[in-house]
Amino acid sequence: MMSSLPPVKGDRIICELPLYFTRDAAVHTKDGFNITVKEACQGQKTGLNVAKVIVVGDVGVGKTCLINRWDTAGQERFRCVASTYYRGAQAIIVVFDLSNYNSLDHAREWLEDAMRDNDPSSVLLFLVGTKKDLSHPDQLAQMEQEAVRLSEEIRAEYWAVSALSGESVRDFFLRVASLTFEATVLSELERNKSRQGRDIVKISNNCDEKFKKRQSSCCL
Repeated sequence: MMSSLPPVKGDRIICELPLYFTRDAAVHTKDGFNITVKEACQGQKTGLNVAKVIVVGDVGVGKTCLINRWDTAGQERFRCVASTYYRGAQAIIVVFDLSNYNSLDHAREWLEDAMRDNDPSSVLLFLVGTKKDLSHPDQLAQMEQEAVRLSEEIRAEYWAVSALSGESVRDFFLRVASLTFEATVLSELERNKSRQGRDIVKISNNCDEKFKKRQSSCCL
């Protein structure tokens, strides 16, 4: 689980979304938060929000190093519990090894598994290439070209990171936290709006019924 508190960097609130790796490989091309979310935060109309973020990919691609937590989805013997692990995700991070072509080929399969228990329209997708520091420049260029092509096809943001050097890791997780926070707040505001709308209709119906009763009693 990833807490989606208003993103903070040091002692400063982040007013703009961290930049994506490349515009061509990003679904969310805006740099700032939705104006509705900004107003809700400024008016303190939203509280603590928790988003479920899952990380999938082949064994050994660097998922554990990336998030510093061992996860089960990458091992075959844990596939039986995968549906519970996947269900209800706000974001899915598909990880592959930039020095391993097979891991990129398998990325699509991992995404398909994860999406079976989620609504495609409400999940943020990220394709992350790890071990950038271990890849030969020529191989890296070719792998990233393929990764950008895949990210465009599955509508995911593509990031290349190095868990060893820490390159782009902090920016990436700030980006995930920021986008999941925004999506959660928008969803919460929409639910509140729908709830208020139903209450108005209910009150209106009650008033109509009372008015009709008064009319019928006056005519007797």
